[in-house]
Amino acid sequence: MIRRLGACVREYKAKSLLAPLFVTLEVVMEVIIPLLMAQLIDDGIEAGDLSMVRSIGLRLVLATLLSLAFGVLSGYMAADASAGFAKNLRHDLFYTVQEYSFSNIDRFSASGIVTRLTTDVTNIQNAYQMIIRIAVRAPVMLVLTVVMAFRVNRRLSSIFLIVLPFLAIGLWFIMSHAHPIFERVFKTYDRLNRVVQENLYGIRAVKAFVREGYETEKFAAVSEKIYDDFSSAEKLLAFNAPLMQMSAYTCMLLTAWIGAHMIVAGSMSTGNLMTIITYTMQILMSLMILSMVFVMITVSRASAERVCEVLDEKSDLVGPQDPVTEIPDGSVTFENVSFSYANTADKLCLSNINLTVRSGETIGMIGGTGSGKSTLVQLIPRLYDPIEGRVTIGGIDVKRYDLDTLRNGVAMVLQKNVLFSGTVKENLRWGAPDADDETLAAACRAAQADGFLREMPDGYDTVVDQGGTNFSGGQKQRLCIARALLRKPKILILDDSTSAVDTHTDALIRDALASQLPGTTKFIIAQRISSVAHADRILVLQDGRLDAVGTHEELLQTNAIYREVYDSQQKGGLDDGE
Repeated sequence: MIRRLGACVREYKAKSLLAPLFVTLEVVMEVIIPLLMAQLIDDGIEAGDLSMVRSIGLRLVLATLLSLAFGVLSGYMAADASAGFAKNLRHDLFYTVQEYSFSNIDRFSASGIVTRLTTDVTNIQNAYQMIIRIAVRAPVMLVLTVVMAFRVNRRLSSIFLIVLPFLAIGLWFIMSHAHPIFERVFKTYDRLNRVVQENLYGIRAVKAFVREGYETEKFAAVSEKIYDDFSSAEKLLAFNAPLMQMSAYTCMLLTAWIGAHMIVAGSMSTGNLMTIITYTMQILMSLMILSMVFVMITVSRASAERVCEVLDEKSDLVGPQDPVTEIPDGSVTFENVSFSYANTADKLCLSNINLTVRSGETIGMIGGTGSGKSTLVQLIPRLYDPIEGRVTIGGIDVKRYDLDTLRNGVAMVLQKNVLFSGTVKENLRWGAPDADDETLAAACRAAQADGFLREMPDGYDTVVDQGGTNFSGGQKQRLCIARALLRKPKILILDDSTSAVDTHTDALIRDALASQLPGTTKFIIAQRISSVAHADRILVLQDGRLDAVGTHEELLQTNAIYREVYDSQQKGGLDDGE
């Protein structure tokens, strides 16, 4: 884990090394200052030697200024290094997630990934800054002050050796019991983020069904769980301060009491006692800082483990050694294809699919919810890989293609239409980054989106709200179709992507697809028979199996499922007409 996270330091390695170096120099100056103070008292003030007072005073000022300078430099280096480390860590996390297949993403909830990119990275950043600065300062200060204290007076310094074991046992107990609680807390944070995301994303449905109270209770339950866990952890960590204070006051009282007797007996000077007391304070401060570091490491350890889970996850979709970088044509073949989201043969979503689609052919797809329509087409651009059989494009197994080449050749308009924050133009150019304004307008005319865009005050420069909430469902569908058309793909997949438009607009879009992309293979998933009746062939899927393949007329004659859907829609149309 440490090596994995350490790889994210990269260009901030020099500052990460300079920070502890300057901290060490700062500590050296702070350790020298009490010695100079003792010399000032014993050899200057008590001896009445003003020249010695001036000489030692100048050295004290110099040591203080150097300590200040080294402290400022170490703080600057540590802050910059930790912020840069966090930046690199977020970068690596985000890019790792971009390489995931859908099955990899399914292992981590969206809210879990968001928590790792935000809360967990922040915890690690804070811990890293403490490690390269404070965690260096405290042990160096502890070692140097103990050594110097023993040089001044062994008897008084032995007090520290009596207190330290009790302190170490107490800190170990706190850390070992707090860490499992923090692990549990961050998993609950994932649930909290998921509840919030679902609520905000579906806020219209929440209000339409008057479920605000239910959502509030659900949020309160998760929030209460976080409160309970955090309060349990904080109660344990609360023992840290009393433990440190008890150790500090015990050392100070014993040092003052024994030291006073030694001064009276003449075995110690006043300056040496002041030096020992100062070193006692520095040692105790070091121990308190170390305890804070231990607390921060306890918190961040759980975050570090969660971040490493994402970084160490390997994509299920591995590119070939010598990838194919050109798609010959849009022909698609499914050979004995079976698929399961659970990767087990006993929970198949698709079973033994065999199908050959010619380049340029239009394929309609009909089937009930859960029949496997969307799953089948997602195998074409390798969003998932089948567990049995193979899928070919242009006669070549999709696993042999370079992934970018494959996915650039396959355009998908998904069931869930996604528009990103930015302008309409910026969203459209996802399909063709270099497309000019006229090309964008032509694609929108084909997708029947140009009309409503022209009516908007800012036209194609209209800003898309988060999630595209300032566009209707039908408008979002048409914009997503235009975005796909701009790619001019070898294969176009429309996954129920005209469900929110009227039948007339649907027909206009179909005509535009036929005229503008005549050589493109098209897969059209729909619930309406009218959306696929024109297709060269229509697939009927049932429970993950290919029930029938044929033209509209053939299926009306030979397939009961297709005929039942057709009759129900025809009856519904007549009823509406009456």
